[in-house]
Amino acid sequence: MNNKTKEKLYESCQKLVDDRIKIVKEAIQSAQESANTETKSTAGDKHDTSRAMMQLEVEQKSKQLSEAEKLQQILAKFNPDSGKGCVGVGSLVITNTANYYISVSVGKIEIDGVIYFAVSPISPVAQALLGKKKGDDFTLNGAKNAIKEVL
Repeated sequence: MNNKTKEKLYESCQKLVDDRIKIVKEAIQSAQESANTETKSTAGDKHDTSRAMMQLEVEQKSKQLSEAEKLQQILAKFNPDSGKGCVGVGSLVITNTANYYISVSVGKIEIDGVIYFAVSPISPVAQALLGKKKGDDFTLNGAKNAIKEVL
């Protein structure tokens, strides 16, 4: 594992966040179009209920969009080459149980056949790792783990 792996992880995080934003924007547009094309039926209550449901969906998707855009801003602010020596934002942490990329919370990413977990710095696992270095132990969910490498 090296800096190329970190670059690939960073790019994967960016792509996942960009894809999430695209999907949510499309869902918002679809819901708005559905609400706008809803024709007034003889059953007025049915029409009003349908429009209200579409509006609720737009609001929900707008919140998801806002969260995804925040992730995008976070990624834009940090240097993927950071995090050498001591675990911090941008660090790739190899432990005896899993591999963690401290960045944004996008979940499991596979790079060259190896599984990594992209986690937020405020996640419990990141909180257990922050400030530690190679050879340090940490406890997560009552289990003792060891840090093999910090990139």
